[in-house]
Formats: sequence, C-alpha cells, structure tokens
Amino acid sequence: MELLLRILALILSYLGLVINKVLDFVQTRTVPDYPSIRNPILLKSVIELVTDLRRGELTSDELVRAYIARVREVNPSLNAVIEERFEAALREAKHADELIAKASTEFDRLALFTRYSLLGIPFTVKESCALKGLSYEVGSVVRKGMKAPRDGDVVELMRAAGGIPLLVSATPEFCMSYETNTVANGRCRNPYDLARSPAGSSGGEAALNGCGATTFGIGSDISGSIRLPAMFCGVYGHKPTGGLTSVKGHFPYTTIDDKFPNILQVGPITRFARDMPLLLEIMAGDNKHKLNMSEQVALKDIKIHYAYGFTGLNGFTHPLVDTDIENCIARAIKYFASAGVNCKQLNLDFMSNSMEIALVGLLDIKGLPSIVTQQAHRAPHMRLLIVELFNAIINHSLFTKEALFLELMQRVNGFMSVDNMEQYREEALQIKEHLTNLLGDRGVLFLPTFHTSALGIHTSLVNITGIDNLLIFNVLGFPATHVTMGYNFRGMPIGFQVVAAPFQDKLCLQIAAELERAFQGWAPPKRHELSN
Repeated sequence: MELLLRILALILSYLGLVINKVLDFVQTRTVPDYPSIRNPILLKSVIELVTDLRRGELTSDELVRAYIARVREVNPSLNAVIEERFEAALREAKHADELIAKASTEFDRLALFTRYSLLGIPFTVKESCALKGLSYEVGSVVRKGMKAPRDGDVVELMRAAGGIPLLVSATPEFCMSYETNTVANGRCRNPYDLARSPAGSSGGEAALNGCGATTFGIGSDISGSIRLPAMFCGVYGHKPTGGLTSVKGHFPYTTIDDKFPNILQVGPITRFARDMPLLLEIMAGDNKHKLNMSEQVALKDIKIHYAYGFTGLNGFTHPLVDTDIENCIARAIKYFASAGVNCKQLNLDFMSNSMEIALVGLLDIKGLPSIVTQQAHRAPHMRLLIVELFNAIINHSLFTKEALFLELMQRVNGFMSVDNMEQYREEALQIKEHLTNLLGDRGVLFLPTFHTSALGIHTSLVNITGIDNLLIFNVLGFPATHVTMGYNFRGMPIGFQVVAAPFQDKLCLQIAAELERAFQGWAPPKRHELSN
C-alpha cells in the first residue's frame, strides 16, 4: 500500500463525499425538457424488432425514421451527437427493405436473417470506435476536422450483420475522463437530470440509450467507460473478457503494447439486457466460439458471491457506497436466494491493494499519445503540463482539466514507488488466479459499479477514487456487466456490476436478463405518451 497515494485518496474521497452531499441538498433535479416517447416502436428490443422486420410487420425505413426523429427531439437537450449520417442511413434502410421483400417465403426470410442477424436495425457508435467518414476528433480541438478513414473492427462486424449506423456520439478528450465535457464539443448532459453528468467515456452513447434514442450503442471500456455511463444513465452495459473483441480502429490506440487489447474492450450499451447475448456474439467476431452461448447454465446451478465494497484500510480510503446502492444489491440477493440460488457474501481482504494494482495496470500501457503533443514518443514538458492544467481549471486551455490531470498522474507514476510496482503486478496475477478458481464456470460476483449515482458537473476528479472498483476488472481481464436496478431517492438510476471469470460473459448476461425480468430493467426518464 502506497502511503502518499492513500493520503491523497483519503482527502479526495471525503472531499467528494461532502461535495456530493451538498449538491444533493442544494441542487434540485433539472427535469428533462425533451418530449416523452410517443412512438411505440422505440420501446421494442432488438430481438423484437428483428422479428417484426422478418414478419413484414415493420419496415427498416419506418424504424430508422423513428430513431432519427427521436435523436432530433432529444439532442438539443443532451448534446450527445457529434456527427450524423441520417440520409445515408435511410438509403441503407431502403436497401434492407428491398432484400427482405425479395425473400418471398418464410424459409427465405429465416435464411436471410440468419445470415444478416441485424438486417435493417439502426444503431449508434461512440466516436472513438471509428465510423468511416464521420468525425474522429475524439473530443480534441487539435484533431478538429479529422474523419475516420475506415470502420473500427467491431463497427464493421455490426454493419456486416446488416446493422445501420446513424451517428457518432460524444466522448471526453481522448476518452481520458469520467465526464463527457470537452472544449471541442461542450458538455453532454444526463437524460435523467440535465444538470448532472452522463459519465464517460461512453457518455454520449449512454445518454442516447437512456432516453430511448437508439436501439443499442457501441462503446469502449478501459476503466469503466461502458459500465459507469450505463449506471448514470439507467441502462445496461457490458465490458467483455479481455481480448474477446477487437479494438482495432479505436482511438486512442497503441501498436507497441500487446496487453492493450486485454485492458481496453469494445462492448454494447443497451436498454434491454435480453439483447446483449446477440450483440456480443456479433461483436466477438472470430472469437464467438469462446463464449459458448449455446451451452446455457441453469439458474439454480449458478453460485453468487457478493460484496458491498472494500474492507479495512482499503475501504477507509475509498468513498462510502450509497445506502441505496447497497440496498439494490441486497434486493437482488434476496430475489436469487428465494429462487434457490446459492448466495454468499465475499470478504474482499485479498484486494487490499486494489487501488495500486488498478493504477499500475493503467500506467503500464505503453505507446498511447499525449493529448498535448498528440504523439506517443514525445511527452510534453512537466512544466507545460502543470501550466496547461491551471489554464484548464480557469477555462483558458485547449485541453480539458480531467485529461490533463490523468496525463499528469501518469508522469508522476501515480504517486507510487517504482520499486513496489512489480509487487503489484504479481498481486494482480495472484488475484486473477484466485478469482478465476473461486468463480469457475458457474460463479458470479456482485459489486457496486460506483459509490454513488450521477455526479454533478465538474466533480469527477474529487470522485476519482471510486474508479478502481471498475478499473481492476479491466486489468484482470474479467467480463463485467452493469445492471440497472431502479432509482435512488433523487430519482436517479442506480445499479451494480456482475463479474464473472474470463470468457464466462454469458453468466453476466444471464444474471442481467433475469434481473431485468424480475425488476423491470430500464425505466424512461419521462413517462411515455404513446400515440395510437
């Protein structure tokens, strides 16, 4: 355990606690000013939409137009869209409808949708994941005007399955923040409270999903960047097993670090847990067979371990977990226990150095570009970083303070001793082995995704000590799914994450789908006003 790091963590944790409580008390919820959902098409899962398209009960043109209209309704409030391709999407929808019309028999249509399992389905893409011809600035003023030269690998797979991309969505600068707020594009807002953050770095995707403006989104997760936005915006998000999905085409990216694809993963964000198995199988590409989705595990055979947070001194230097979040874990445990599932509380003493292990895993990544120099091999002078950070704090910099702070942390080695870093790498391997053996191919672990609900604007840095609860599973390479579980006392979404052993993603998704059935899952920010 690093003394200086932990002192800083203690100060930040309790400063964040005070600031969060003050904001909860003095800042009233800014009710969304965008319209309620009126079109019932927007309330259907991908699985239902595919069935409707196959049966001829819906056209892709109708579906795409419905989502385009919804994006146009909500984006003035959310500021979640970076660039759209609506006209091209409508042309692709027309082509999809022509293919479906040519399949005149039920057998032909089944064959068509077996080959193109997302035929005619619109979706959205996090800007950093690369959609050919659209913005590839990734929140950076310096990259202004840059366009993606090709689709990222996962985007390409979704398009090959017949999916129709609508747009690229907002992300923090170089994905280096837990708040989607940039000099280049301004602030993305939470769909449940416009004064709050949708988190990051997949903040735009989560915001669009939260208010029903997309069927699903493609996000990326290097330290909770899918799971945290999913929590803040009341939807589901899955970080796959390390190495399962390709991260080629993503920015930032490194070609000199073989471990990078095991820490960064591309995965789905969606309102409907039941859609995630289909989406993940497509995203996995040639690694699909590693998921063994067809080999289902009976619910009664799953063993659930759970914890409400870290313990001992480690817990003392982390933020206190909100009671509402602890209670939603307890509700889930009660539900599964009543169904005959073996549930057991787990002591996390073996993760006493979780903060150090998580940080070392992040600091060990080589070859990522600096936000200041835009190059991996040329780091900015330390004095320049400090000056730019000060300028960013007073809104006089081209760069964002959160990204500069993280780059500065990297330069000071996370306030850790270099001599101790090898010890933390070895501990990470030991924890991975221990958890893999503990969970096996039938076990899952319930943990808080984060210690509190959606943060106020500009408060992510004082809450940063809650992130290693997410980051550590990127470092270990374990799959993890955020499960939404209703609201807290402020009317903001809460939930928790479900973790499984490597390549046991299906267990996370199975638990998420079961909880969706039991607790109704996604609830819209505003009550529907459905038209006939």
